[in-house]
Amino acid sequence: MAGNMESLEEEFRLQNRSCFILGATGETGRLLLKELLDRNLFSKITLIGRRQVTFEDKAYENLGQEVVDFEKLEDYAPAFQGHDVGYCCLGTTKAKAGAEGFVRVDHDYVLKSAELAKAGGSSQFHLESSKGADKNSGFLYLKVKGQVEAGIEALGFDRFSIYRPAAMVSNTMLKPEQKTEILENKAIHTLGTSKTT
Repeated sequence: MAGNMESLEEEFRLQNRSCFILGATGETGRLLLKELLDRNLFSKITLIGRRQVTFEDKAYENLGQEVVDFEKLEDYAPAFQGHDVGYCCLGTTKAKAGAEGFVRVDHDYVLKSAELAKAGGSSQFHLESSKGADKNSGFLYLKVKGQVEAGIEALGFDRFSIYRPAAMVSNTMLKPEQKTEILENKAIHTLGTSKTT
């Protein structure tokens, strides 16, 4: 099986594809970026975010970066053009942003980014969502996650994958004296189930 995976990865590399990542400074986004760089799957990786990110490791020196204002994403449509694959690890919490801010980030920004990616030529979109996501849920968090999944599915990407991790706790949420990371992801595909349309 490992040999088969290596052969599939090599075939993918030969296709000279590019991708973008939204949310590359978050817990999952950082791990995704490292995994993609380690596996060298894409000829070009672009980070799309609200600020320029500085990296010390030479492995990150060839990354493209696009700084956008998420409140005016339509003005930044060119940042989403020319990528074969989009990864979205963008998200916040109601505790950090309030209910309105949570909906704006986890629904509005994510859905608008997917729309711009589709219009810009992306054939695949990968979304980090949540276990229990359900557009009909009575809980705001799960409802918003379900609504954005349905909205992106309706866009008709050739491939749309949804990753639904359970509760995510990271070092940034732990007390300084705690050194244990609760969630450690070695490969994005282990985050949850993948739904392909």
